[in-house]
Amino acid sequence: CHVRSAIFGLVFLLAACGKNATRPTIPADADIRPRSASATDVANNVLFRAMSLVGTPYRYGGNTPESGFDCSGLVGYVFLDAAGIALPRTSAELGVLRRPDVSLQHLRSGDLVLFTSGRRTSHVGIYVGEGRFVHAPNSGGTVRLDRLDSPGWKESFSSGKRVID
Repeated sequence: CHVRSAIFGLVFLLAACGKNATRPTIPADADIRPRSASATDVANNVLFRAMSLVGTPYRYGGNTPESGFDCSGLVGYVFLDAAGIALPRTSAELGVLRRPDVSLQHLRSGDLVLFTSGRRTSHVGIYVGEGRFVHAPNSGGTVRLDRLDSPGWKESFSSGKRVID
């Protein structure tokens, strides 16, 4: 029931965002190659799985729905469960992952979003679209959906990583 509610909420949220939206201008340097059907399917699987975990408690070192999640545990669990992609365990390792870096303007649904504290990646989430991302933010919290332009996230955003081609 919780999964159905999360999926319904995601569909409703995405549908609501599409109403009365203006078509964005595509920058000249944008990668406008369409994703393959299989890459789109993989990205959708990742998004639906991530959204189904909203509300799961935060737990440092956690990497399952039963034990709770920290940020990199959530990302690793979702990508392995929904896409069969094994990722490094820590935020710092994800920050140096040998995958293409993506600017804020070129993020696609399913990309990793990386945040820094000092020089190293200290937090990670999964980009949903429309400026939003799913993550496990902090002790005492739960997995949630936030906006990249929110105070704190906007200042610490460093880049995205494209894992799904």
